[in-house]
Formats: sequence, structure tokens, C-alpha cells
Amino acid sequence: MQQIILASASPRRESLLKQICLDFQVIPSCVEEVVDPGCVPQETAVQLANLKAHSVSRLYPEAIVLGADTAVCCEGRVLGKPRDIRDAYQMLKFLSGRTHQVVSGVVLCQESRKLIRGEAVTTGVRFRDLTDEEIAGYVATGEPMDKAGAYGIQGLGALLVEGIQGCYFNVVGLPLSKLPEMFREFGVDLLCRRLNMASP
Repeated sequence: MQQIILASASPRRESLLKQICLDFQVIPSCVEEVVDPGCVPQETAVQLANLKAHSVSRLYPEAIVLGADTAVCCEGRVLGKPRDIRDAYQMLKFLSGRTHQVVSGVVLCQESRKLIRGEAVTTGVRFRDLTDEEIAGYVATGEPMDKAGAYGIQGLGALLVEGIQGCYFNVVGLPLSKLPEMFREFGVDLLCRRLNMASP
């Protein structure tokens, strides 16, 4: 059976891969996230996903390694994880009533076969108009503090969202709809529960 590794410590990505019954290990990447500041968000997300995947693939060359990175962008600003409660409040205030983009870069690589495949997926998310009290109440739950854009759509953050355009799972942290095609190039059929090697 082909070894598959998730090069991420994200519990949300781990949960999504378990949801599709994937047999995998979690080995987080410790690579320093340095990218070209002149890149557009899609390129940056793929660059970071590539750095994460390759840092683990070098240690496990026979495995298929999945790296991913997600960013929240709105009107030219890239919103990472909030530094503190005040920063989380300001991010949510900025996103209130606006449509923002969630950009995920996903990279699969297998060092021994010199295989690599990368994709960038963008989903539009519109927030409803939020009151100051709602924003403060949500920040007080602590949920925003470890998430890009200061919200989690899979949790209480769902109450902030008016609608989305594109892949919901991308907003959670991993665009599942892209994975079957990507894994097939590595000889793995995700719809086969035993993850047998697909026919060439």
C-alpha cells in the first residue's frame, strides 16, 4: 500500500482527509515560510504548499506527500492569523458586509519518482453585515485566533457567512474536489477504499 503523508499540523485538513477515508500519516513540515512578496496570492499559496511538501518528501522519498497553504484575501489585503484579540476584531470588522477570497495552494510530490503536481483554488465568501456586538461575541469564543481571516466556516464562523461561490471545503482548508485528479497522476484512486494502485 502506498504511503501517504500530510505535511501539515492543521486539524481541519486532517479531519477532511479522514472524511474521505484516506489512509495517511501526519508529519508536519517545519520549513520557514519564505516566499516572493511580489507574487499574487495564488502563486504564494502554491509556493508555500510546495515548500511544506518538499521538506517532508526529502525525508520520506517513497511516500506521496501532500502540502497545503490557505490565505484569505480582500480588496488587496492578505489576512493571516490574528496576532491578538484586537487584531481578530479588526479583521472581522473589515470583512463585514464584503466578499473576500479564500485561496488554497495544494501540492503533491513524490521525491523518488520526481513527481510533483500543484494547484491553486479560490473560493469567494461573502459576510453579512455584522454588528459590533456580534464580532466581539465571536472573538470572545476564541475560535478566530488560529485561523486565517479570523474565522472558521466549519464552526461558529458559519453564522457570519451570507454565501459562498466555489468549493466549501477549500474554505475549511483543503479543496477536496481537486484531490482525485491529482492523486490519480500518482497512481492512486481515491474512490477505491483500499487505495490500490490504479492501472497505468
